[in-house]
Amino acid sequence: MTSAEAKLKERVKELTCLYEVTSIIVNADYDQIDASLEAIVYCLKRAWQFEQVTEVFLKVGEYTVQTDDFKPNMVCLSSKIKVFNKLEGEVMVGYPSEKYSIDDFLIEEQTLLNNVALDVGNLIERKQIRDSEALTRRKMERTDRLHILGEITAGIAHELNTPLANILGFAELLTDKMTDKQSVRDLEKIMDSAIFSREIVKKLMFFACEMPQEMKRVQLIPIVTSVIKLLAPSLRDKKIKLVTTYENEDLVLQADTVQLTQVLFNLIMNAIYYSPENSIISVKVLDTENHILLKIADQGEGIPKELEDKVFEPFFTTKPIGEGTGLGLSVVHGIITSHKGTIEHEQNTPKGTIFTVNFPKL
Repeated sequence: MTSAEAKLKERVKELTCLYEVTSIIVNADYDQIDASLEAIVYCLKRAWQFEQVTEVFLKVGEYTVQTDDFKPNMVCLSSKIKVFNKLEGEVMVGYPSEKYSIDDFLIEEQTLLNNVALDVGNLIERKQIRDSEALTRRKMERTDRLHILGEITAGIAHELNTPLANILGFAELLTDKMTDKQSVRDLEKIMDSAIFSREIVKKLMFFACEMPQEMKRVQLIPIVTSVIKLLAPSLRDKKIKLVTTYENEDLVLQADTVQLTQVLFNLIMNAIYYSPENSIISVKVLDTENHILLKIADQGEGIPKELEDKVFEPFFTTKPIGEGTGLGLSVVHGIITSHKGTIEHEQNTPKGTIFTVNFPKL
């Protein structure tokens, strides 16, 4: 084969590689990006001058793919992969170092590698944009749903308050007139049930942000410390170690002390309930420029994907019947929203859940 024919053959291989990579990216399944990256790696392997001994390695973000016989000590061409102008990885094409040197690579091969690195970066950018849009859409849908639930819940709570007050008031009046002990005990049961129902209504009103607040400047860390001390027996019972991290001991919030305590109590108690024995719960308070972040992480089984959007809805619970009303996290969401904050959850690593509360700074 003449020199001209050899060069032409190499150009054809390079153009074929670019065409195949473009096709892979256009048809990429964003839920299986690793499969697309693997296909790109093998396209590169076929495009090199000595393809029989060519091996490829690609790493970008959380993804790492390579051909079967790639070794770190190979002589390689490499190109950095940038995602939104930030260095996120690289792609390397190598030959066995015992038989080849860097001079065995063609100038055009480096150009091809740079183009593929650029295409991979664009692919990851598009995936991140898609994921961000999907997350934003889910958040908006959840916010709309919770807003509607809040309005319905507020209406139900107001409607129930009057009959519950009547039940409790008339039961108390009857108790004063009754002399039969069994009748008195029955009336006491009625009153206990009415009081319990009134507490449920109060929680519903918390969720709907209908409860009056006494907002004032409060120090956050002492409240966190107080709640942890209160829950110490529950931690001991399950042999759970609680680790605290405070970036700033003097953080101040504009908050209702009782409601803030309720938020912390519910979140940490929830973490204890779902944590296995001898595990760790971490409570972190982070100080950023404009916000105060509270992160509570456990090592439980985590929230199943199909339930992720339901955890803040009233009456939703994964606890057995009798162990929870399903109002804990919905109340927490309502209180935090009324404080102009946000609450989100994510998976912990290797397992468990992290709840992140974001409060605006004063």
